[in-house]
Amino acid sequence: MTPAAPSFAFLPGAAGSPVILHVPHSAREIPAEVRAGIVLDDMALERELDHITDSHTARIAQEAARTAPLTPWRFVNRLSRLVVDPERFPDEREEMRAVGMGAVYTRTTHREPLRPDDTDPEPLVARYFRPYARAMTDAVAERLAAVGRAVVIDVHSYPAEPLPYELHGEGPRPPVCLGTDAFHTPPELLAAARGAFAELGETGLDSPFAGAYVPLEYYGKDPRVSALMVEIRRDTYMTEPGGPAGPGLSRLASALAALVTAATA
Repeated sequence: MTPAAPSFAFLPGAAGSPVILHVPHSAREIPAEVRAGIVLDDMALERELDHITDSHTARIAQEAARTAPLTPWRFVNRLSRLVVDPERFPDEREEMRAVGMGAVYTRTTHREPLRPDDTDPEPLVARYFRPYARAMTDAVAERLAAVGRAVVIDVHSYPAEPLPYELHGEGPRPPVCLGTDAFHTPPELLAAARGAFAELGETGLDSPFAGAYVPLEYYGKDPRVSALMVEIRRDTYMTEPGGPAGPGLSRLASALAALVTAATA
């Protein structure tokens, strides 16, 4: 990827759909100038990407969008979260800074050095984080203007066994974890998700990961913006870590399409 290439894609859906499928962590791409600031050798970096990447989640979202009766919009990060993590708070509100994984990571999933501790995050935040945040804000604003509401559904995955970086890894690890926000996740959206994923096994709530992504301009302020995080345990659809997808992917895509349909109604 050249420095001028877009680091994200906003893929159009149906004009009347309020749903944005947000896929922030599915890519492995790291621009050369960013790679230069990472201290891992190539083999160790590939191992880290296996652990940290939500592999195949872009494909799950793509298949769900293709089969949903009313096509949702999709906002897909084209770069690895090791460049910047667009879902972190860019300031002291971010609890993952405690393990070196704020907006710009300095530690790996195993709490080993990824970048020097004195790395200045601002160049990466300016180059990648803020444009991404602006574009996601614009995407939500566009849905609000078009249909009067926006539903952001985050599509993530997580490992079957906890990794050392996890702050809350001691809790349940169900096949599907639904991350919620007290302000932005209405009961009907949560109920729709539980119904959509029921056939896949237990659906947990906010464990091992909690919360849902909303652009900061709307966060805690605009109830027209709904949000839900869908965290899929990786052993339900792929070989861990970082391996190929299996038949579970199609079942998950169908369930996600059912959630999109319910959220669109």
